[in-house]
Amino acid sequence: MATNLQTPIDYLKGVGPNRADLLRKELGIHTYQDLINLFPNRYLDRTKYYKINQLNQSTAEVQIIGKITSFKEVAQKRGKRLVATFQDETGTMELVWFRGQKWIREALKKNVPYVIFGKTNLFGGKFSMPHPDIELKTEHEENLRSTMQPIYPSTEKLSNKGITNRMMIKIMQNLFIETGGKFVETLSKNILENLKIISKSEALFNVHFPKSPELLFKAQFRLKFEELFYIQLQLILKNLIHKSKIKGFPFESVGKLFNTFYKNHLPFELTGAQKRVLKEIRADLGSNAQMNRLLQGDVGSGKTIVALMSMLMALDNGFQACLMAPTEILSVQHYNGLVELCKDLKISIKILTGSSKTSERREIHEMLENGELDILIGTHALLEDKVKFKNLGLAIIDEQHRFGVKQRSKLWKKNTFPPHVLVMTATPIPRTLAMSVYGDLDISIIDELPPGRKAIKTVHRYDSNRLKVFQFLRSEIKKKRQVYIVYPLIQESAQMDYKDLMDGYESIARDFPAPEFQISIVHGKMKPADKEFEMQRFIKGQTQIMVATTVIEVGVNVPNASVMIIESAERFGLSQLHQLRGRVGRGAEQSYCILMTSHKLSENSKKRIETMVRTNDGFEIAEVDLKLRGPGDIMGTQQSGILNLRIADIVKDNDILQHARYYAKKVLEKDPSLGHADNAVILETYRQMSKYKNIWNYIS
Repeated sequence: MATNLQTPIDYLKGVGPNRADLLRKELGIHTYQDLINLFPNRYLDRTKYYKINQLNQSTAEVQIIGKITSFKEVAQKRGKRLVATFQDETGTMELVWFRGQKWIREALKKNVPYVIFGKTNLFGGKFSMPHPDIELKTEHEENLRSTMQPIYPSTEKLSNKGITNRMMIKIMQNLFIETGGKFVETLSKNILENLKIISKSEALFNVHFPKSPELLFKAQFRLKFEELFYIQLQLILKNLIHKSKIKGFPFESVGKLFNTFYKNHLPFELTGAQKRVLKEIRADLGSNAQMNRLLQGDVGSGKTIVALMSMLMALDNGFQACLMAPTEILSVQHYNGLVELCKDLKISIKILTGSSKTSERREIHEMLENGELDILIGTHALLEDKVKFKNLGLAIIDEQHRFGVKQRSKLWKKNTFPPHVLVMTATPIPRTLAMSVYGDLDISIIDELPPGRKAIKTVHRYDSNRLKVFQFLRSEIKKKRQVYIVYPLIQESAQMDYKDLMDGYESIARDFPAPEFQISIVHGKMKPADKEFEMQRFIKGQTQIMVATTVIEVGVNVPNASVMIIESAERFGLSQLHQLRGRVGRGAEQSYCILMTSHKLSENSKKRIETMVRTNDGFEIAEVDLKLRGPGDIMGTQQSGILNLRIADIVKDNDILQHARYYAKKVLEKDPSLGHADNAVILETYRQMSKYKNIWNYIS
C-alpha cells in the first residue's frame, strides 16, 4: 500500500512531536507531501575530501576526515563557547560551537573517526570551523549518498534546535524509504511523451539526491513544468467557469449616448489600439457572461476615453457605472476630466471621497438608489456599505494593484448580479507576470500613443551639473512652460524626506526668486484641501514650478508641464521613474525628463537609469524591472505574497511558463471538463490540489 502523503509529519521516523512542531512553524511543513516538496536551494560536491594542511583562506565549504582529541570550554562576553581540537595525519584545527554545547559534548566521542563539513575561518594562523556538520565515518559511508549534497532551506531557530542540514537529509531519506520512492504520476502520458519528461518518482528522487547533474536538470525541468502547468490550468479553468457560470447583464445595444459622443464630442481621433480595445470590451459586454478584463496602457495612451465610452455603453442599456481610483487626487482628476468630456451630454456624474461633506454624501446615496445618478467616481469611499446602487452595470477600477482582492470583491456584492469589471493600469505588467497573476482575466493592451505626441527626451545628470540644469529650466519657463521637481519618499524616514524636500524647496526658491517665479509645494503631510489648492494653482498656470514628493506619481495631467526633474533618481524603482516621467509630454511641445543622481551608484541603480535613458517603452521597462526586482516587489505590498512558488521562478523559467500555459490551454480546448481517459491523472491531481491547497496559496 502506498504511503498517504497527507500523513502528519509527526509520524515520520526521526521527526516526533517536538521537531514536527518546529518544522510546522519555521518551514510550514505539516505533512509528508509538504516535506517532499521542500526542494533544496543548492547542491554541494561531497566527493572531495581535504587534508588539514591543504586548507587555504579561499576554501569555501570543505569536508575533512579526522578525530577529536580534546574539548575545552572558553569563557566569552556572553556565556561560553565549546572548542574541540580536531586532527588528521597532516595537522590540527579547531571545531567551535557557540550554542548547544551540552548536547554536543555528550553526543561526540574522542579518538573516533568523524567526517566534518562546513566553512572554515583562519584566525591567528589556525583554521577553525564553527558549527560543523559532523557524522561518524562509518555512518557517512552507509548513508544513501549522492555525489551532490542537497542544501535545504533553513532558519536560525532550526539550526539552534539542532535541526541541521544533515538531519534534514536524514529525515528526507526516511521519507523515501517509507514511501519506497514511489509517487503518483501527475501528468498525462501525452504530455510526458510530447515533452520527453521523466516520471514524477524519478524527478523527486533526483531533485533530492541527484545521481548526476544531467538528471538533476531533468528533474528540475519536470517539477517546474508541473508546478506552472497546474497554476495555468487553474487560472484558465477559472476564466472558463467564470464565463459559463457568472452571468453578466448583456448590454444589447450601442445606443444614443455612445453614438452621439463618438460622432460629435470626441476631442480627437481614436488610435487603432483604442478602437481594437473598445471592440474587445463591446464583445464582452454583449455576451451573457460577466466581463472580467484587464486594460493595460502605457502612460498617456488614452485609457480614460476608453473607460468613458465603456461607461456610456452601460448607460445606454439602462445601467449605472462607477470608477474607483486609489487616491483622492486621481479621483478628482478623473471627475474633472469626465465632466469636461460629457458637458454636452445629459448625464449626471458625482464624486465621492473621504473628504466629501455629509450633506453631499446623503444626496449621492439617495440619487444612487433611486437611479438619478449615472456615473459615480471615487476612492475607497465607494466600498462603504452605505453606498448602494439601483443597478450597477459596470465597475472600473484604476491602478488596480493598489486595491486588495477583498476590496474589489466588495464592489461585486453591491448588486444581485455582479457588474461587468474593467480593471485599468498604467503600470505595464510584464507578460510573464500577467500570465501568472492575471491569467484568469482577459487582457487588452493599448500599445500606441495618440498622434502628435513627441517622445519625451530623458537624460541623466549628476548633482555637480545642477547649475546647468537650472539654466535650462529658466529657458523653458521663459517659453511659458512649467516644471515638476520631485523628491523621493521613503516611508521609514518621513522626517528625513520632509527635510530633504524643504531643503530642496529653499534652494530652488533662492535660484528662482519671487515675484518673477512662483513655486507650488505638495507633500504627504499636507491636508487634502491644501494639496488640492496647490495643485490647482499649478494646473491653472499660476505657479511655474511644482516641488513635490511622489504624490503626483499617478494621473496628474498638466499639458503645459514640459520638464520633469527627479531628484535622487537612484532611490526610485523603475516603474516609479516611468510613471513620473509620464506626467510630462502630455501636450504637443517637446518634453524632457532629467534624472539627477549622486556619483555613487550601485550596479542596479546604473541599470535602472540606463534603461530610462534608452527607452520610453513601458513594457520593455517592466521586463527589466521584473529581472531586477523579482515578482513580489513589482506587484506592490498588497500582493507581496505573490507567486510563492516551490521550485519554479517565473523570471528565470519564462520559457517553461510559456510551455506550461500552452499545454494547459491545449488540454482544456480539447477537453474542458477533463473527462477524457487521457486526462484522468490531470483531473485527479487537480482535485487533490483543490482539496489540500489552492492556487491562491501561490497567488495572494
